[in-house]
Amino acid sequence: MALGFFALAIFLFLTLDSDIAPSSTASASASAASSEGVEVQVTYGTVLKLMHEKTKFRLHSHDVPYGSGSGQQSVTGFPNVDDSNSYWIVRPEPGTSAKQGDPIKSGTIIRLQHMRTRKWLHSHLHASPISGNLEVSCFGGESESDTGDYWKLIIEGSGKTWKQDQRIRLQHIDTGGYLHSHDKKYSRIAGGQQEVCGVREKRADNVWLAAEGVYLPVTESK
Repeated sequence: MALGFFALAIFLFLTLDSDIAPSSTASASASAASSEGVEVQVTYGTVLKLMHEKTKFRLHSHDVPYGSGSGQQSVTGFPNVDDSNSYWIVRPEPGTSAKQGDPIKSGTIIRLQHMRTRKWLHSHLHASPISGNLEVSCFGGESESDTGDYWKLIIEGSGKTWKQDQRIRLQHIDTGGYLHSHDKKYSRIAGGQQEVCGVREKRADNVWLAAEGVYLPVTESK
């Protein structure tokens, strides 16, 4: 497991692009996991897996398009922990002063970039394949991103900045839908994986936690 985190850290530092200016402090000391009893902040540039609180499935994508709706790259919930297609890079909204290593406050608009395919977690008004809710897909690329990729971070409870293992919701800016999953599973192409969609109401099924990943340390202000 430690070797896997080390390899991921190397990949991260070699591939972070210019929408977050690299910090030498953060690049020198990425944290692969929290020490016991130590709170770990989620910062811009962190690579993580999002775990669905209720089912424990990880937010996942792969280069397989939906067979209905938008036809864009599909997003699912994946049952196994050890899969590299479940890693996402935390990015800021374009045009802000945010930089790598900055902590992220509740209410902030963020983007999640799929590490393997470099596409953005996206939503729109197309119907999701199983439940008919709002479809969630991956779309765009390094130089192609729009407001359909914007999600508002909502921290549940008293915390003000995002931390590992903290209960959160992600609300899609364009549609108002919360990132949602449930135990409705695909039977064919993504057999055993469960649907991820958007739902406009707050429910127990749209709570997530930052789980495994490479957590970049907070950059000290000068």
